[in-house]
This record gives sequence, C-alpha cells and structure tokens, in this order.
Amino acid sequence: RVRPAGAAMGSLRRCLARSLPRGRPGLSPLGPRCYGSAPPALQEKTLVVAKPDALQRRLLGDIIQRFERRGFKLVAMKLLQADRRLVDQHYERLRLKPFYPALAAYMTSGPVVAMVWEGYDVVRCTRAMVGDSDTAGTIRGDLSVHIARNVVHASDSVETAQREIGFWFQRDELVAWDSGDRDNIYGL
Repeated sequence: RVRPAGAAMGSLRRCLARSLPRGRPGLSPLGPRCYGSAPPALQEKTLVVAKPDALQRRLLGDIIQRFERRGFKLVAMKLLQADRRLVDQHYERLRLKPFYPALAAYMTSGPVVAMVWEGYDVVRCTRAMVGDSDTAGTIRGDLSVHIARNVVHASDSVETAQREIGFWFQRDELVAWDSGDRDNIYGL
C-alpha cells in the first residue's frame, strides 16, 4: 500500500514540530526543521547504514544529501564489507526470526557505508526521514524497490544508537568538529 505524499509530509512535519526547541527560530514553508548543530546538551548521535542495495544502485550521494539538507552533522563514515559476526551482533534481536538468514546474507553480500550523524533529536528525525518502504517522501519510500531491499538502516532509539555505533566504530573514529552554522541557527 502506497501512502500519498501529503500523508508522509504530514507525519514528517509532526516529527519535526515535536523536535524543535520551544522559542527557537526555524519555520520554513514546510514547518519546523530539525537542525544538526545544537548546543552540547542537545546533541545526539545516530547510526545510519547504507545497505548493499544502496551502494549497488549508486544512491549513497542522495542519502547523504538528505541528512546534510536537514542540517545534521556527519561525524563518522566508513565503507566496509560487513562480516557475519558484525551483522549477527548488530541484528541480535532478529536472529531467531525466520527471515534472518536472508537478511544476514543480504547484509554481507556487498559493501555498506556506516555513518554517524549528530544533531538535535537526530534519532527521531532520522527515523521519520527514513520512513517505510511504502511511504512516499521518505528515503525508503522514494529509493527502495522492495521491503527486503530497503536501502538504509537507522537506529530506533538513543540507547540503541549508542550500542550500534559501538559495533561499527571505535570511539576515536568519531570526529568532533564545530559546525559553522551553529551561530546562525541557534544564535549562540
């Protein structure tokens, strides 16, 4: 079932409206935005993995561009061939599901790009941006061709993001840097 684009945008707007700090500027014709450069107390990190189908179909640039346009800050990225141990660790909660062998084979079938994005309410906003395979206006809705080939993985909570980032990156692989747009967005 494909949802109309308007429904997807409404859902995305609601997510973004909940995530914008009260009293902060940031309204656009599409409503509030989630910004990537926030005061340290408001910073959050999430893991996004561009899956083998995203790389095979040359979609990585489009995926990255969506996060950059949202205003999130890239703090780590690597191209790698995930091995079965890493996939088993990452998808530990799914290992007993009947579809897991196919998922593990898929995730180890080609290179992936693991990324860590940072910003205010980045986990929830990323989940809204990624969406479902049948929701137009989202990464999966616009780019995936089948539910089993859904282009990206995104952490589903702050706690999960912290755990998953630890599977894919060493602490010293995350780069701390100041975003030049911080003052313009937050007036700090």
